[in-house]
Amino acid sequence: MSAKAISEQTGKEFLSKYICTSAAVQNRFRYANATAETDWERLAQEHPWLLTERLVVKPDQLIKRRGKLGLVGINLDLQGVQEWLKTRMMKETTVGKAKGVLKNFLIEPFVPHPQEEEFYVCIYATREGDQVLFHHEGGVEVGDVDAKAERLMVAVNDKLSEDQVTEQLLTHVPEDKKQVLASFIVGLFNLYEDLYFTYLEINPIVVTKDGVYILDMAAKIDATADYICKAKWGDVEFPPPFGREAYPEEAYIADLDAKSGASLKLTLLNPQGRIWTMVAGGGASVVYSDTICDLGGVEELANYGEYSGAPSEQQTYDYAKTILSLMTREKHTQGKVLIIGGSIANFTNVAATFKGIVRAIKDYQGPLKEHEVTIFVRRGGPNYQEGLRVMGEVGKTTGIPIHVFGTETHMTAIVGMALGHKPIPNQPPMDAHTANFLLNASNRAATPATTRTASFSEARTSNDVTPAKKCKAGLPAAKATTLFRKQTKAIVWGMQTRAVQGMLDFDYVCSRDEPSVAAMVYPFTGDHKQKFYWGHKEILLPVFKNMDDAMKKHPEVDVLISFASLRSAFDSTMEAMQHPQIHTIAIIAEGIPEAQTRKIIKMADEKGVTIIGPATVGGIKPGCFKIGNTGGMLDNILASKLYRPGSVAYVSRSGGMSNELNNIISRTTDGVYEGVAIGGDRYPGSTFMDHVLRYQDTPGVKMIIVLGEIGGTEEYKICEGIGEGRITKPVVCWCIGTCATMFTSEVQFGHAGACANQASETAVAKNQALRDSGAYVPKSFDELGDVVKTVYDELVANGTIIPAQEVPPPTVPMDYSWARELGLIRKPASFMTSICDERGQELIYAGMPITEVFKEEMGLGGVLGLLWFQRRLPRYACQFIEMCLMVTADHGPAVSGAHNTIVCARAGKDLISSLTSGLLTIGDRFGGALDAAAKQFSKAFDSGMVPMEFVNKMKKDGKLIMGIGHRVKSINNPDMRVQILKDYVKLNFPSTQLLDYALDVEKITTSKKPNLILNVDGFIGVAFVDLLRTCGGFTRDEADEFVEIGALNGIFVLGRSMGFIGHYLDQKRLKQGLYRHPWDDISYVLPEHMSM
Repeated sequence: MSAKAISEQTGKEFLSKYICTSAAVQNRFRYANATAETDWERLAQEHPWLLTERLVVKPDQLIKRRGKLGLVGINLDLQGVQEWLKTRMMKETTVGKAKGVLKNFLIEPFVPHPQEEEFYVCIYATREGDQVLFHHEGGVEVGDVDAKAERLMVAVNDKLSEDQVTEQLLTHVPEDKKQVLASFIVGLFNLYEDLYFTYLEINPIVVTKDGVYILDMAAKIDATADYICKAKWGDVEFPPPFGREAYPEEAYIADLDAKSGASLKLTLLNPQGRIWTMVAGGGASVVYSDTICDLGGVEELANYGEYSGAPSEQQTYDYAKTILSLMTREKHTQGKVLIIGGSIANFTNVAATFKGIVRAIKDYQGPLKEHEVTIFVRRGGPNYQEGLRVMGEVGKTTGIPIHVFGTETHMTAIVGMALGHKPIPNQPPMDAHTANFLLNASNRAATPATTRTASFSEARTSNDVTPAKKCKAGLPAAKATTLFRKQTKAIVWGMQTRAVQGMLDFDYVCSRDEPSVAAMVYPFTGDHKQKFYWGHKEILLPVFKNMDDAMKKHPEVDVLISFASLRSAFDSTMEAMQHPQIHTIAIIAEGIPEAQTRKIIKMADEKGVTIIGPATVGGIKPGCFKIGNTGGMLDNILASKLYRPGSVAYVSRSGGMSNELNNIISRTTDGVYEGVAIGGDRYPGSTFMDHVLRYQDTPGVKMIIVLGEIGGTEEYKICEGIGEGRITKPVVCWCIGTCATMFTSEVQFGHAGACANQASETAVAKNQALRDSGAYVPKSFDELGDVVKTVYDELVANGTIIPAQEVPPPTVPMDYSWARELGLIRKPASFMTSICDERGQELIYAGMPITEVFKEEMGLGGVLGLLWFQRRLPRYACQFIEMCLMVTADHGPAVSGAHNTIVCARAGKDLISSLTSGLLTIGDRFGGALDAAAKQFSKAFDSGMVPMEFVNKMKKDGKLIMGIGHRVKSINNPDMRVQILKDYVKLNFPSTQLLDYALDVEKITTSKKPNLILNVDGFIGVAFVDLLRTCGGFTRDEADEFVEIGALNGIFVLGRSMGFIGHYLDQKRLKQGLYRHPWDDISYVLPEHMSM
């Protein structure tokens, strides 16, 4: 949600820190917090004024009218405060319908004053601007301020002046207080704007000769503005409504939500309840809660929540396991039910999200069976058939009763089944598989456009667009009645290739002549072309870095579809509206601050631009145009017959529910003419009434469906339109959120605007008003389809609608990636890997999650064991590997590899080039003797040769014994690296047969020449063979294979790379110039005939 209530203490802290006014604001930062754990001595030390002043104490838990409830202690000393709290702290109290425990109190200085010094001030946001309310009589008995307060509307982008305040608000205020109050109210309004408040009430504000005192405050801030206000807000804690506890699980899901691009919400209503929900979609989650309450389940409803926006498998798993953990903590005598529901998804891969839920069910299968949990599933959308199949399979394998339904079943039918009001079908009818829609069996390659683009209920006209009417100078531009037509061209802001391809596929099945997307704008790359499919053919669409360039090169474009993030959506939308060619903008992003949205709306009204969104999936006009992911994948487009126009137009807030409406309308009528999801924010860019009036003025629309929602009063304008005769077409209307009036505490639903601030904003009140006005209003969402069918049948019966013959659309080839996702094709992999998997939530090394690697403290040696040998090696082996890396890290600048690295570094080459130059010198002559030594010694030892035979044979064959000999070190000047390794190996290895054999060879070679020692390469080579053969992790063949494929040389390469990098950095740090070898170090030996 966006508008969230903050504690009184937080609100006063913001005011104390940031208000700018000439009025003297008293008692700044003079407040103390008291809980059951408060150390009173320490509190008094931190706030010395507690010991010297008279005090006020009150609960700070979002409780209204505390004075009338006897919850304010006045004119007490500190001892009196403690005594007052003894009878209230941690005690259950009833406030209205809510029962809660008093646990958090605010202590402030007591301000003695007469009644006439109390005033009331409130600022709150509306669509058009901010209302400032003021009343000259504040305090407990202020009464109905809405009726008697003075009001001043500050329009969006306007400023508030002291003169305005004095003239319009302070008419009943004594002259000596007007200046102070005017300055304070202007400062308060500026604070309200700067810190993105949406509601700020002070009652009373006291004005004395000393200045202004803020006694009681209530406030809400726009939580979506956190990225703007973080520096001033800090880490804000949002307390739960009184009567509902703050649970750690809610905080956990809120944290997941904050870190995710998806939406994850959880509110616990009754943890002991037997009815639990796990619903996909902000709108659908409300509908399911409504239905549960309608069927008498309100007392047993345990939670409200939703997941949407294509969460990953891991995020869905984390969400699901949280709910399963909560619901299996306490048993219920009747067992429990879990409703995994949702509307038809637009772009979420249902099978992928269900994998996370299935994992959680498997993890909790024991507790679920113990608590007698029955699960009901209903879902639709991309790949939903596979998701339902997997869900059904887990029911069979675990023994948990899981009942699975798809789009053939009404969305909320499973609620009646779960609560025992409806029978559970044994074998529910299954819709055709996705592939059956896409692999059209029709012999017709294409369908003539003229037979499918006209509305089912009217003859096709040559001109189906109503241009914007010209308006007089100085007046806002009129908005077009028809937003989309068959020639509509759009620019897509953002690199949303999947959405664009979906639009092009829709265009193709609608038999459009050209793609609806003319270009894309993406400011993070240069201008280029992006490849897409148009039917079977590949096409290129231009991508521009700059919006101005895109607009200039495509003057035919009149629609912008913005996939900009919540941070950049405001700027990009305002920029787009500077181009007169744009008359419609769809803003997909969720979480745009309300203040920014209102500025967008104001400019759009001035420019005559229709805004769809924010927080929307968009809209669709069958046969003409679709916005982004609206309507889902192509299988749903075809199943819901969105490739040709019908006679029914709809408008809803929810994107997911708009797709559900597509399904309902296609099953009960001749189909959709146009549908728009205006978005779930408090201030959508266009309103229900905007679109209902468009539909009223569109001849092809014969009936209208409105899916309203709790919050706001926009639906009442539809009532007025029907009553005044402006709306004459049949309107079927239902407002979701009827459950809200049944809850004892306030619940913020998935959409930011789904919250009633007064009785008239409740769904129940709006449904009744619509019913009274003459709209067709069902008894519940369950009956919506029946009402739609009844109205449609009446229109067919009286001849208003004449259904046309159905004509199949052309076949669209399926994308390779989607065909593979559906299991329709298989393809051999380009290459295979068995050591690492980065595809999941967590990196995996040879089957071991990276978190486990660190938890087990495996170190570099352990990681090398996993990645090189696919084994978890013993600790002594890991330590030996790390020692080898240390002793081979460097051997000075004179060796060939280091020399090459240094020369390259001094030639100005980069790190990679210099390192590669050094590594290329590694071979049998330098550093590469590990493998060769291991092979030679192993072959001799395994063949049964005694050391003397081996030495003699190598001499006879004229071959060097690899790993024997050193330029500097000798038997008299031993290599300490070898000595360190030898001591460790002898102490820790279970067997050292090959090493002992090599040391016997060393005795023979050093007797001939003292420097023919077993060098570090040879030692590591033979010791590694002993390690592989005797550590218990490898067969003999596996150990020999690792030697054969060159694994041991990798030790030297990896170790010495550290040294080479060190030499590179050393040369750069010393700023050494280009290296030229000195002449006196070169022996010039020219051929004799040349020297003559």
